[in-house]
Amino acid sequence: MTTLSAGDISFVVTCTILVFLMTPGLALFYGGMVRKRNVLSIMMQSYAAIGLVTVIWVLFGYSLAFGPDHGHLIGSFDWLALRGVGLEPNPDYAPTIPHLLFFLFQLMFAIITPALISGATAERLRFPAFILFVLFWSTLVYIPLAHWVWGVGGWLRNLGVLDFAGGTVVEIASGVSGLVAALVVGKRLKAGYEWSIPHHMPNVLFGGGLLWFGWFGFNAGGAMGANGVAVLALATTQIAGAAGMIGWTLVEWLHRRQITVFGAVSGMISALVAITPAAGFVSTGSALLIGFVAGGICYLAISFLKVKLGYDDALDVFGIHGIGGTWGTIATGLFADLSLNPQGKNGLINGGGIEPVLVQLLAVVVTYLFAGGMTFFVLKGIALITPLRATDDEQVNGLDLTQHSENAYPDFEFNETVGI
Repeated sequence: MTTLSAGDISFVVTCTILVFLMTPGLALFYGGMVRKRNVLSIMMQSYAAIGLVTVIWVLFGYSLAFGPDHGHLIGSFDWLALRGVGLEPNPDYAPTIPHLLFFLFQLMFAIITPALISGATAERLRFPAFILFVLFWSTLVYIPLAHWVWGVGGWLRNLGVLDFAGGTVVEIASGVSGLVAALVVGKRLKAGYEWSIPHHMPNVLFGGGLLWFGWFGFNAGGAMGANGVAVLALATTQIAGAAGMIGWTLVEWLHRRQITVFGAVSGMISALVAITPAAGFVSTGSALLIGFVAGGICYLAISFLKVKLGYDDALDVFGIHGIGGTWGTIATGLFADLSLNPQGKNGLINGGGIEPVLVQLLAVVVTYLFAGGMTFFVLKGIALITPLRATDDEQVNGLDLTQHSENAYPDFEFNETVGI
């Protein structure tokens, strides 16, 4: 039965706006983390994703991701250019809100995912290459994954994978793709030697706060209505984010005998990533544990794994989104509680056996292999069209000036000694 609900419509409209806010928030977050000469370039990449992905999603992206299934692998062109996507509900996805509103909500996820990846190649990926990357990555990676996990008939959905708001489609996909992109594009000039701590911590805090604020819509909106599952997702989101901040800072204190502001924000983001696939399926107590563990393991991944392997993931996209998303996806199979959400299942801890964990592990492995492999080929293909990496001179002068002929700080003069 499909009956429009004013309450559900109001709720999902609000959630859609909150999720949109996350991408400008990400621009501030990333902008504060890079050096002064690259602020505008990294922020522009988030805004470019807003423009380009919106057009892709309208023309064919939404139809291929959520349209009628073909072989459990991809949708159809039935809704090309939003043909048939109007003000009546679609009972397969959201029976109480207009189909067009469901489209808009999903659009916001499609926008922020490639924007997240930009952090891995910050300060050296040329803007023309980024534009082509968003076009091809969104088409060849995000759209098929979204159909597999969320689309009616998608093969991972049919297997029973639980992903409430994007642990695989958004978080793992962006994290793994970011790692591959960082390896393919190569290290920043003087990476590892040049002083490159965040140049503007107030923007990092403000952007991180906007991300947390938007995450309530990101997770709770997955309930597709103003209902108890949405309330559960709101609660688990807040609880996990707070626990992750504590988990990160505790491990940081044990390791370095210091608690940094940057670490506290990073721990919060790590936990919000981890709770994303589980938000509407687990209890508040489980959310506390998931968030706390996420903060700790993401700190350890960045502090040790990144150093040992020597890759230059500039803004730690893999360490936070890849590792956090992996833990959260597996934890969903451990802690899911059918009594809280009839569309879920019981995880291992609640008597569901080992099968839910194995299904979640399969989703993790598939996402790693598919997103990682396709990202490699996408970047190699783009390199045949235009250079990926800014030259040494362009990096020294900054991507703001060399890519956009603008400067975030008009009175700024580059100082090679401190590397600002």
